[in-house]
Amino acid sequence: MKKLIVFILLIFSTFANANVRMPLIFSDGMVLQRNKEIPVWGFADANESVEIHFNKQIKKTQADKNGKWTVNLSAEKAGGPFELIIIGKNKITIKNILVGEVWICSGQSNMEFQVFKTINAAKEIEDSNYSMIRHFGVAQDLSGTRKDDLKQGKWEVSSKETVGNFTAVGYYFAKKLYSELKIPIGIINTSWGGTNVETWTSREAFQNSPEFKAMIADVQVVDINAIFETYKKSVLDNLKKVQGFDVSMENENQFKDQNFQDKNWPEIKVPSLWENQQIGNIDGIVWMRKTIVLTAEQAKKEAVLHLAKIDDEDKTYVNGVEVGTNNLWDKLRVYKIPANVLKEGTNVIAVRITDYSGGGGIYGDPSDLKIDFKDAAFPLDGLWKFNVIKVKIEVSPNSYPSLLYNAMVNPLVSYAFQGVLWYQGEANVWRAAEYKKSFPLMINDWRAKFKQGNFPFYFVQLSTFDEFGGNSQKGSRWAELREAQSETLKLPNTGMAVSTDIGNAKDIHPTNKQDVGLRLAAIALNNLYSKKQVYSGPTFKSQEIKGNQIILTFDNIGSGLSTLNSDELKGFEIAGADKVFHVAKAIIQNNKIIVSSENVKNPVAVHYGWADDDTAINLFNKEKFPASPFRTDNWEMITANEIYKVSK
Repeated sequence: MKKLIVFILLIFSTFANANVRMPLIFSDGMVLQRNKEIPVWGFADANESVEIHFNKQIKKTQADKNGKWTVNLSAEKAGGPFELIIIGKNKITIKNILVGEVWICSGQSNMEFQVFKTINAAKEIEDSNYSMIRHFGVAQDLSGTRKDDLKQGKWEVSSKETVGNFTAVGYYFAKKLYSELKIPIGIINTSWGGTNVETWTSREAFQNSPEFKAMIADVQVVDINAIFETYKKSVLDNLKKVQGFDVSMENENQFKDQNFQDKNWPEIKVPSLWENQQIGNIDGIVWMRKTIVLTAEQAKKEAVLHLAKIDDEDKTYVNGVEVGTNNLWDKLRVYKIPANVLKEGTNVIAVRITDYSGGGGIYGDPSDLKIDFKDAAFPLDGLWKFNVIKVKIEVSPNSYPSLLYNAMVNPLVSYAFQGVLWYQGEANVWRAAEYKKSFPLMINDWRAKFKQGNFPFYFVQLSTFDEFGGNSQKGSRWAELREAQSETLKLPNTGMAVSTDIGNAKDIHPTNKQDVGLRLAAIALNNLYSKKQVYSGPTFKSQEIKGNQIILTFDNIGSGLSTLNSDELKGFEIAGADKVFHVAKAIIQNNKIIVSSENVKNPVAVHYGWADDDTAINLFNKEKFPASPFRTDNWEMITANEIYKVSK
């Protein structure tokens, strides 16, 4: 009987003494924001007393009826390392804490883009042992309702072992800040590739917005598990419709063989990511096959197979013989074909592609898709057979609004920080005109939720990418999105890093993230840290029409307008009332630009860099900051009527 009583008491004691628990963001190696009150919060039993010790501060509080508690530590100067001790019915000690500058880094894949993928990555990683730079990686997660804590995440000290997986833009920004300020820098990376701005915006923001309240009123608070089952069925049903048969790994071991009959497989254009075609936005495993006919002379020659780039991983066979494999999504596939593998007549190239996230398939320049016979090339671009054999079924963050705000932003809203770095917009180019409303809405939403005033919000303008071949003649979604980003500078305490000169027309993920980070840092150093400097390229101010010329004036010209390494200004176009744009002659005169064309006698408007691919444009200031693309007209955009809709 005594043993039973003791056992019952132990059970009661266990349930009555639930441990104090801290959010994941409060963990060893963290960086706290200097010169501001420091909110510290956590979870405990209802009404439990909690005591917090930090540096020389001691604060006491009590959990509310739901077991939540919070205290505000007094502002601290930069320094450390310190310990944060939390005492309730248990004791938690968080070690190696620094106080300095904290920046949140968010957006889609170009913010997610890691250091190890950037240009000169090996050199950058070698020079990365900075104990004062810390990175917190927020695990990707989504939720139909607001979450109190993150799914996963940890603080890591910058080193050769860790920095490779840091957000590259955030790291290069932090590295520059540290070199100038010599104080701890913390970056919190909460990003997800391919995501639109609406998933990063709270439900309340939409409800209070005249433009979006009708949309959100028709969207129920969602149950992710229910969505998953519906989505799974939808994806598999759609692929069956596309292929004519079920997604299945049955008989997969035969797909590499030359004699396998693939006549019932559908066809897809290569090179091109399958997200842009009938397969759609899926991650998983897809076989692709190309049948070619070679002459006897070709078959006996030494040959090299070029498959452009493959996202993410491939295992490639020629006539059933494996010729190569690679798991780097942005590397050219170049595989030597062994002697006697090629045959006179029919030959089959079979590629097993595994896509883990983001885009998938064979992509890149068609000229990089060929069999090279040294003296001649056999082109492989065009239609390939395909078979989707496995799909990673996950609910897309873009399925419903607010899913990423709920899971990856809301758990951070009480954390003290200095500002936000944002790199996103590629997923919104179809609704570029609406981005003029949706992007400022998200910024204002975060500022309201974080309750830290109009904190600095610095973002990256989209660089060149020739997604649709857009231009002034047929319209450009990418140019319209860049314009929406420029107009967002009307919000207070915002800044924009222009990246027109460091993009890649054939790659949506340019690898020069160093200059992006440096340009964002220049804005911060000038605006926040008393390091006065030129931090922006020329921005269009006004136009004056004089006869057959238009004279343009600019702000942010620094010490003068320049073309850097060219004598000729490029990227300017001019139009009359007919709205037909012609390539224009443009000259710099007294830090103004005079634009004209013999084809336009009575000009009314100018475009600069108005194209998906704006690689050629070359207006800078002498401090080497590029001018932002612009237009001087207000004619209707091609995305004017595109609005955000939630499919149900």
